[in-house]
Amino acid sequence: MTSGFSVIPIPGVPMVVPGDDLGEVIRAALSAAHVTLVDGDIVCLAQKIVSKAEGQLVALADVTPSQEAIELAEKTLKDPRMVELILRESSEVMRHKPGVLIMRHRLGLVGAHAGIDQSNVDHSDGEQALLLPEDPDASAQRLRENLAANNNVQVGVVITDSQNRPWRMGTTGVAIGCAGLTVLEDYRGGSDVYGRELRVTLINRADAIAGAATLVMGETTEKIPLVIVRGFAPDVDTENQNAAIINRPIEEDLFR
Repeated sequence: MTSGFSVIPIPGVPMVVPGDDLGEVIRAALSAAHVTLVDGDIVCLAQKIVSKAEGQLVALADVTPSQEAIELAEKTLKDPRMVELILRESSEVMRHKPGVLIMRHRLGLVGAHAGIDQSNVDHSDGEQALLLPEDPDASAQRLRENLAANNNVQVGVVITDSQNRPWRMGTTGVAIGCAGLTVLEDYRGGSDVYGRELRVTLINRADAIAGAATLVMGETTEKIPLVIVRGFAPDVDTENQNAAIINRPIEEDLFR
């Protein structure tokens, strides 16, 4: 629990390209902004810069759609090449209708287009699509280790993405990769202010942090893919610091 925290936008992050060292990118941006990391900070990065650095950009001209992709594209009125990429990245088609394709990503995330995006991507050499990182939790852990080794600080790392939710309008920031912070805070077995036992209270700290960071990052032309959350007190639980545990197990899905 925390009594308050601040969300610090870090401007000046350049356009990231495949092979960039995100630790160096972050250090340069922090230096230019005159911000120094301190122990307990949570470094929040937009998924796009992680994916770009890891080479997750795919040229649609290089994609040959399967028959399944062609048929699904006809039903959803989408580019068959995009649908092919979406199918490759997914384990299940959850719902579809013209203009909508909801997938269960191989990472367990459920959302539109398996998280594949074409916004804020350079299409000057032909249409491109940006996939999610191969393993966002591993990406977060590598960056945490990089920052610890080169900045001499112990920080948390959250990789954020924007996601729609069933029965709620609009997108919000969610955590798809985490390291160095307790992701879920479990109050089950505790008591409320009247002494009544709590049976289902499980607080998603990581998504709350990602949501706050995304408000500062913006969603369009703000160019703020890096935010520092300070004062939240990560309270690291080594068994509970990966974003993968946020995904509800299929056997608990009541809406399939």
